[in-house]
Amino acid sequence: MIRNFKLIIEYDGCAYHGWQRQKTDRSIQGEIEKAASKMTNQPITITASGRTDAGVHAFGQTANFKCDTKITPEGFRSGLNCLLDDDIVICACDEVDDDFHARFNVKSKIYRYNILNRQLPEAINRQYQWHVRKKLDLESMRAAIKHIIGPHDFKAFENTGSPRPHTTRTIFNASLIEHKHGKIIFEIEADGFLRFMVRNITGTLVDVGLGKITPKRFNEILLSLDRDQASATAPPQGLFLVEVKY
Repeated sequence: MIRNFKLIIEYDGCAYHGWQRQKTDRSIQGEIEKAASKMTNQPITITASGRTDAGVHAFGQTANFKCDTKITPEGFRSGLNCLLDDDIVICACDEVDDDFHARFNVKSKIYRYNILNRQLPEAINRQYQWHVRKKLDLESMRAAIKHIIGPHDFKAFENTGSPRPHTTRTIFNASLIEHKHGKIIFEIEADGFLRFMVRNITGTLVDVGLGKITPKRFNEILLSLDRDQASATAPPQGLFLVEVKY
């Protein structure tokens, strides 16, 4: 009998060329499919809630796969974790209804971007944050964030060469929180994200914080639908997929 299994996956993206299966390079999807296929002696295709790019991490990526097996969900969780390298962890495995689809059933996703805003870098966490030395004006950045709440066409923050049927997305929540020792967290929840959207928004927000553009100009960039007007893409290592909601 064909059964449907849902996975919650945590991974460190540093050693991988993103989620999507690659012909030659290592990917998160490729590693999990290889392990699952070994466990079941059949080809396994895993579908995620969405792709993460090279160097991006996840606390709660969701994926599902179908196969004819007698292996229990707990058996899959334990077996996959034994076969996978330590930088990929299957946090949960559950059997779900046949119509569950990790991508098409998504209601919202939460991403988090980590910034270290101080002169001195960190050795330990350098692969999980963007080090910005110049002091950021957080109030100006928060003023800019208000412009992206709600439904908008985010074409100005989509990576070029990534066509979609439409580029309108709805952002439900977005916040900028300052912690001790120069740590800043930008968190954003939306019904979907365009390719590089969070990183392009973050890069432009940082330019607001640096005084290079105003919150008003940030809104003008959003309304322009022109990627060339937005700032450079923030580096991948600061980005985490936190949670996928269904």
